[in-house]
Amino acid sequence: MKMSFWIAPGIFTLLAFNTALGRQQSGTRVSIEPESQRAETGSAPTLQTRFPRYRVRAGDVLDLNFSFTPEFNQTITVQPDGYINLRGIGDVHISDKTVPEVVEAVRTAYSKILRAPAVTVELKDFEKPYFIVGGEVTRPGKYDLRGDTTILQAVAMAGDFKPQSKSSQVLLFRRVSDDWVEVKELDLKHMLRSRNLNEDPHLRPGDMVFVPKSRWSKLDRFIPVPTLGMFFNPLNY
Repeated sequence: MKMSFWIAPGIFTLLAFNTALGRQQSGTRVSIEPESQRAETGSAPTLQTRFPRYRVRAGDVLDLNFSFTPEFNQTITVQPDGYINLRGIGDVHISDKTVPEVVEAVRTAYSKILRAPAVTVELKDFEKPYFIVGGEVTRPGKYDLRGDTTILQAVAMAGDFKPQSKSSQVLLFRRVSDDWVEVKELDLKHMLRSRNLNEDPHLRPGDMVFVPKSRWSKLDRFIPVPTLGMFFNPLNY
């Protein structure tokens, strides 16, 4: 999908402010629990890594190279269930791991038959990172995830909110396993008014943003993957 870089005037002003503010910050961000939830719990926000590492997913292709035992060099594809089949070892689950974590998993697996295996892992082919914006925005769809994109920037890329949108109850869906999705509610209306950008979360590959038209009842923090069909039509993405 061709990604538009037109940014709505209101959000553009805030994003410019965000850029200036970002030069003064230390590379951490605040988790995206709703303002109301923090008021109820009184807990401090959790700091998270601003630039998360890429996580391996099904269909990715990896090159494994062994420095001292080249007979174990191999190119592998991550299976739909998240496993890879290692020569002489068998199946090892690596889905949702970073490349350094995959290196450690492979090293641990081969330690059963090799002494102190020295292995490097190269991500040879992978699905281009993307995010989805749906609901009450001008141009809902699937967009390439490039760089350090926040949820406000994502909405701007999708053409900004429609007049009837409920921007105070935007939903962020993030897949946490093959079967479950984490749901977070965000008050983007408050962010725009207060210019409090500490809560503007940075998107990860596969994140889905939904802008509702009307108020939602409270959702569980985790929902089954099939439930996403209530919000997004797979045929459109």
